[in-house]
Amino acid sequence: MPAVRNLLDVPPAAAREALEAWARGRGLPSWRASQVHRRLWVQPVAAWADATELPKPLREALEGEFPLPRLRPEVVQQSADGTRKYLWRLADGEAVESVLIPSGKRRTLCISSQAGCALGCVFCATGRMGFRRNLAAWEIAAQVRELVVRDPADKPTNIVFMGMGEPLLNWEQVDTALTILNQPEGFGIGARHITVSTVGILPGMVKLAARPEQFRLAISLHSPDPEARLGLMPVEKKYRLAAVLEAARAFRKRVTFEYVLIAGRNDRDGDADQLARLARPLGALVNLLPLHPGGSPGLVPSDGGRIRRFADRLRNQGIEAVVRRSRGLDIDAACGQLHVKLEPKRGRGAPVAR
Repeated sequence: MPAVRNLLDVPPAAAREALEAWARGRGLPSWRASQVHRRLWVQPVAAWADATELPKPLREALEGEFPLPRLRPEVVQQSADGTRKYLWRLADGEAVESVLIPSGKRRTLCISSQAGCALGCVFCATGRMGFRRNLAAWEIAAQVRELVVRDPADKPTNIVFMGMGEPLLNWEQVDTALTILNQPEGFGIGARHITVSTVGILPGMVKLAARPEQFRLAISLHSPDPEARLGLMPVEKKYRLAAVLEAARAFRKRVTFEYVLIAGRNDRDGDADQLARLARPLGALVNLLPLHPGGSPGLVPSDGGRIRRFADRLRNQGIEAVVRRSRGLDIDAACGQLHVKLEPKRGRGAPVAR
């Protein structure tokens, strides 16, 4: 009989193998393992006691052998526009955020891959936290699982790794989480509906591109000029923009450039022209995002007129540009905002060393 293990922290195929071996050891038919397996992700339960189609002795045995870990929703904020922000408390006291954004039949969940972030992008509230630790694969996927357990109607149609942390600096765990999110025996979310956003971590980009599924790639660009980008994103010193764009050519699906518009820093006509020159060879979609509060106090959002002119200048050069409407402005919806706001009140200690 296998030792107690976390079935939610392994790919669906590995969880099935463990359950089948366990069932054989107890003299149970193989279909029991399949019945149990569905309750991990396809029709998830909060605890084995809730899987009432199973005999009570079996539920008790599962609870002893394979307990189901949970994320605790410490804060849930609901915006007037339907956006919902979650602050999840982890078992060791750390916390991460995710955001559910409904839009018609589409429900996009923005999930975290790390507690905090080491990269220090000046416009990002998470960067003010510093790095605390990587999330385990189950903690990443549980941001989806917890929503489905509470209300199956909230199951996301789309996933974006644009929450707290840099996913490609936690590749091993993100790799497993992608499998759980995508496979039919997991959450069954199509690869084209799952986007991994990165500042440009080259080793991780190579590994993501090597996966057979067509997961989407978003590059946090934020300036087309390497020196100006360095002033916003210190990672530019290690992974230069030219190398990042070259690595993006390996992706079979269209790449997206994420671009937060900051007054006087990256919103000039020349920036738009330079950005168009970078986007054109990749056929990249440019997502233009108004600056959310929470990063460096010296940064000011570009005004609406400047954003429209910037977008039009890109479109006039044949670049598809979308201006994303800010969501959840009446709550702390931007990445890291809620954590940064609430943690001082908890009297938190120093960050965990990387």
